[in-house]
Amino acid sequence: MGVPVNSGSAAGHESLESMSLEPLMTRDYERDPAIVYERLRQAHGPVAPVDLLGVPVWLVLGYEEAYEVLRDDHAWPKGLENWRARREGRLPEDWPLAPSLDVNHVLIQGGEGYRELKVAWDTALRPFQDPRHPVAKRLKAQITRDADELISLFTQGGSTGWADLSAQFSRPLPLMVASHLLGFPGSQHDDALMDMWRVLDAGPDAGAALERLLATLSELGAWKMKEPGDDFPSYLLASHPGLSVEELSRELMMLLGMTSDHVGILISNTVVEVITGNLPASASLSAGLIRETMNRVVMQKPPLINFVPRFPSKDMKLGNHTIAAGDPVWVSVGAAHADPTFAGKVCPESTISTRAHLSWGAGPRQCPARELAGGAAAIGVSRLFERLSGLELSLPVDQLPWRSSPFMRGLRSLPVRYTVSGTPALPVPPVPPLPAAAGSAPADEAAGRPRSSLWRYLAGLVRGR
Repeated sequence: MGVPVNSGSAAGHESLESMSLEPLMTRDYERDPAIVYERLRQAHGPVAPVDLLGVPVWLVLGYEEAYEVLRDDHAWPKGLENWRARREGRLPEDWPLAPSLDVNHVLIQGGEGYRELKVAWDTALRPFQDPRHPVAKRLKAQITRDADELISLFTQGGSTGWADLSAQFSRPLPLMVASHLLGFPGSQHDDALMDMWRVLDAGPDAGAALERLLATLSELGAWKMKEPGDDFPSYLLASHPGLSVEELSRELMMLLGMTSDHVGILISNTVVEVITGNLPASASLSAGLIRETMNRVVMQKPPLINFVPRFPSKDMKLGNHTIAAGDPVWVSVGAAHADPTFAGKVCPESTISTRAHLSWGAGPRQCPARELAGGAAAIGVSRLFERLSGLELSLPVDQLPWRSSPFMRGLRSLPVRYTVSGTPALPVPPVPPLPAAAGSAPADEAAGRPRSSLWRYLAGLVRGR
């Protein structure tokens, strides 16, 4: 548990910067983070000092310690202004995580302005997360139709075949969801999601990708200020009219990241767990309990594996270490779920698994879009298993290629063999399209809406097989 210590007492302990730090982002971590987490746990206990791409940070590995940090926003606040090394100019100028952390949106922001912004987010998301609301019903119909169209596209070659479910389903589906939520005036902004992935992966092109992404979202925000609609940017502006175009673009970036990367990884991870013999997950899927299936999956393979940092407001004892005020503290959800003191109490045979996982956070800073993201993923998973049978991996499970990211744990590709089950696409009532912007792609007459560059790319994958 986090326990305050007397002011200045951290000076009597070894500072984070002076410790011998094990690099976190290694080949071992890319292949299997659990190996690295367990090694750190054995060496340091529930909190470990690590090197995160050239910057020293504290990594919280223990479940109780993670829960303590997440639930107490006063003692462990967010907000980069609280980061002592950053204030003192000691972070490398080319640190690859800086682009994603410097965007001061609702999940990163601290200070007084956060509370008003969080209320605005909750209000703006309510129409999409209340299943009784007409907007939520419309969105569910759109997601179902999009999922069925994607499945029909990659299975059009026959009743059996091969597909990359990551490239052809779990990544494009959330992009379509995000397009509905953001209300793009047409379909010319497909590249926004690719840039979101580049930012989250913290690669060498993350800075340029962030600039392009924010420019696209600023353009969208300015348009929504003039032409509001039934979409998230318009609802957020109505709830928080003081937002500038720049501030709005940051919030749209956060929504884009959560409804794209998080949803896509959750779909892929669920598919892998079910078809590789996770019996509890398979049993709950067979019983029609899609949310229960995903709940079991996020216990073992949470999409968001490490949260953004927090900074103790005063010197705190956590685990076996004294954390100095202003030190960066990263909660590792993946490590916390594997903590023997927590995992040992979870009964895998129970009908309903524990809801004590931390995949969406805990306390007042839980992800505001968790119901929306979970609902979109559930639709995608259910349509896949209803329309396809005999799903099998085309690679041994230990050879699946994982992305290297300090935030997310997702696959680069998910090659599978499938058999079409014969279950037809659901008859979904037509959904009125959003107004098309000038210069957008020609409409596909059968679908009644513009065919985007993303769709043409996916069709090219099928033709190129």
